[in-house]
Amino acid sequence: MANLPAAVHCGVDLQPFNSLAISAKAQYYSKVSDLVTLREMLHWCASEHLPLLLLGGGSNLVFCGDWPGLVLQYADTDIRLVADEGEDLLVRAGAGVEWHRFVLTASQRGWYGIENLALIPGSVGAAPVQNIGAYGVELESVVASVEVVDIQSGALTVLSKADCQFGYRDSVFKQAAKDQYVITAVTFRLAKQFSPVLTYPALIEVLPSTQPTPQQLIDAIIAVRQNKLPDPAVIPNVGSFFKNPVVNGQTAAQLKHQFPDMPMYPAADRCQKLPAAWLIDRAGWRGRSLGPVAMHDRQALVLTNPGRGDGHDVLALAQAVAADVLSMFGVALEMEPQCVGVSDGD
Repeated sequence: MANLPAAVHCGVDLQPFNSLAISAKAQYYSKVSDLVTLREMLHWCASEHLPLLLLGGGSNLVFCGDWPGLVLQYADTDIRLVADEGEDLLVRAGAGVEWHRFVLTASQRGWYGIENLALIPGSVGAAPVQNIGAYGVELESVVASVEVVDIQSGALTVLSKADCQFGYRDSVFKQAAKDQYVITAVTFRLAKQFSPVLTYPALIEVLPSTQPTPQQLIDAIIAVRQNKLPDPAVIPNVGSFFKNPVVNGQTAAQLKHQFPDMPMYPAADRCQKLPAAWLIDRAGWRGRSLGPVAMHDRQALVLTNPGRGDGHDVLALAQAVAADVLSMFGVALEMEPQCVGVSDGD
């Protein structure tokens, strides 16, 4: 292609850029860290009529084939305090910051509130899209605002927490504003005073006391996650592969009558949240494989790719698991990761 920008690379293998280690080719790939170059890449992509894929840490993607356009990563890794508001602090982190590093940095600098989100894979920029959450804390509880660049106009805009329309593993970036923005930074409202969230029994069991230090809480979170979840660098995975389904009160009562030991947790509008891991385990899929892919033997919610299968192998297993859960419980499972790419057969 004529006039190829210097920041663009051709025919890049995306296997190192996704935590499921699926091999797929990007027709073009670019990693940028400033707004000027970002706008240049967006303009070039539009002028060449190329499909655009925004890539964060690659921990929430299933490549189902090659990407016939531009894969773009925004890699601003700046972390700084922007305001002191008495009990709270406003902290801005660039979208390219690795999420776990941000958690550790915040704790070391005395900025508290995200300790329970330690060791979640991915980047700061991807965190609001999924409204990441773990062990009683969700991202929406600490987000103050999100800086975005409009893909079409290149305009920089700051979205408030309300603008983000956060829901369970959901946000405006997956709904009304899907494919509209590049997230360039997130500003967090963190606390000067450490106030641990200790609502999960598994967490309390490994803590040295009921009044842990921030580092003790982070260490406990890491220990619990490492005991249950495989390291993507060793066994490729995207963490939790399915969302925990939410059912209405009537359905919950029927399920509880049929399966008295089924765990349930209160959700909004008198609904109940069901642990997908329990459903998958009871359906007989924990530790089972299908070709090169498998459900993890210690955490049934995690789909792994030890045999380095492709996206179709991953989807075949996901569909088989979901079909058995639906057949046994009448409950539909929804995938958390996004499927992208074009297969040879499409």
